[in-house]
Amino acid sequence: MSRVSIYDTTLRDGSQGEGVNFSLQDKLLLTKRLDEIGVEYIEGGYPLSNPKDFEYFQAVRGLDLKHAKVCAFGMTRRKNAPAETDTCLKALLDAHTPVVTIVGKTWDFHVTEVLGTTLDENCAMIADSVQYCKAQGREVFYDAEHFFDGYRANPEYALRTLKAAAGAGAAAVILCDTNGGTMPERVAEVVAIVTRALPCEVGIHCHNDCELAVANSLAAVRAGATQVQGTMNGIGERCGNVDLISVIANLAMKYKYDVLKPGSLTRLTETSRYAYELANMNARNGQPFVGHSAFAHKGGMHTHAVAKDPSTYEHITPEAVGNERRILVSELSGHSTILSKTAKYQMNHDKALTTKILHAVQDLENVGYEFEAAEASFDLLVRKVAKDHKPWQVDKSLTLYKPWFERISYRVNIEARANGTPITEGTVRLKVAGVVEHTASEGDGPVNALDGALRKALVRFYPRLEEMQLVDYKVRVVNPKAGTAAKVRVVIESRDGTDVWGTVGVSENIIEASWLALCDAIEFKLFKDVERDQK
Repeated sequence: MSRVSIYDTTLRDGSQGEGVNFSLQDKLLLTKRLDEIGVEYIEGGYPLSNPKDFEYFQAVRGLDLKHAKVCAFGMTRRKNAPAETDTCLKALLDAHTPVVTIVGKTWDFHVTEVLGTTLDENCAMIADSVQYCKAQGREVFYDAEHFFDGYRANPEYALRTLKAAAGAGAAAVILCDTNGGTMPERVAEVVAIVTRALPCEVGIHCHNDCELAVANSLAAVRAGATQVQGTMNGIGERCGNVDLISVIANLAMKYKYDVLKPGSLTRLTETSRYAYELANMNARNGQPFVGHSAFAHKGGMHTHAVAKDPSTYEHITPEAVGNERRILVSELSGHSTILSKTAKYQMNHDKALTTKILHAVQDLENVGYEFEAAEASFDLLVRKVAKDHKPWQVDKSLTLYKPWFERISYRVNIEARANGTPITEGTVRLKVAGVVEHTASEGDGPVNALDGALRKALVRFYPRLEEMQLVDYKVRVVNPKAGTAAKVRVVIESRDGTDVWGTVGVSENIIEASWLALCDAIEFKLFKDVERDQK
């Protein structure tokens, strides 16, 4: 089995994405997680760029990394100056990483117009920088910026810059599709030429401006590249970098390359979601392999086929990457959908129960409910219907429905002022374990205020609610012809450290619909935690 090295640059290139800002602690946590799954190289940042990156290289030495090598990133020496006195190269060495990655110019246009130097001096800058860092005991990678554009404009010179790096002792030369505009067949053609021309390893670094970063990276590996640089979930500047999650899954499962340590593929979904959480970003539902919708099936014919044999509509098993199959409940649902959706509850042979659940779903859909984005509300519905269904022998892993709290009342007050932002206060009265709780909370709006008051009332009884946060809120008018008297459907998405779930509420009153969805979200969290603890 051939080995392909994974080089993660989430902490540097990924952090250049719009809205992405990792704290020092975030960077250390992600480093540890990537090391755990067997990522070979982790680029920590540019030591001269900001104090946080400088502190990272000091702090990362305290991590007991088992597999990964940390890399410091920087530029070649300045023009017409010796490497020994260059501040950037000094910062790279002072980072005390086993690997340094040096980026340089390979496009003659950039050499003359951006660097403002000669083609010969640029090659000397590359060679001197690589040679100097290697002489200090570092493993050196050379990132050839804009390589594919440079090769298109002047192939002879572009190759000359690579040979300067390789001749000076670079362990690997990385071909960067910096503008993200190269097509896969061209990537494969050029990588094959380069691998024949150089004595060192060749890597690939793709950007996703044409939605081809994964295809280009795979094409490069098939043409001889042995290192792939990219980011977790493809975050990065403009349209992002190549998504290493997809690269790893495809290389390992489709082409049978050795990319991570054994057993780590099943942690891809967990790792992807962890990276999103650290970046404070919402996960992409449609992300291949690890997305919430990657193995979601809707419609009776599809779900019936998947129930018989998942390979009818799945190219791999979701468990292979740590994901899970989801059967979406909608107006297209039939008995086969309900059977598939409730398979984990072991009620496959209880047709009377599945019929009751199906009728309950259809009744609720008639008044505006939809469950395809609200699986947690469907889960609670199953528990409620099953609770009173005596013939069914309950799977011991399922906790039947019981109210975790009694809802007495709620109220929302909005105080509008002439000169200022309205103040919103939510008040709730609940009974929990025989105790009446009456709490209030201010918020940015009615839903936020109610959410705060609800949690304040419950958290002393159920401390793990502190882990939970509301991440998305959607409102849809169910019957728009009714005007202001129309029903609305509210869907709330919540998450904790491990899961994401959706809940739904429907009412003529948007606050009531939101309240129903909020209560479902909390109840599902409590059931979920109990069952996880039992396992």
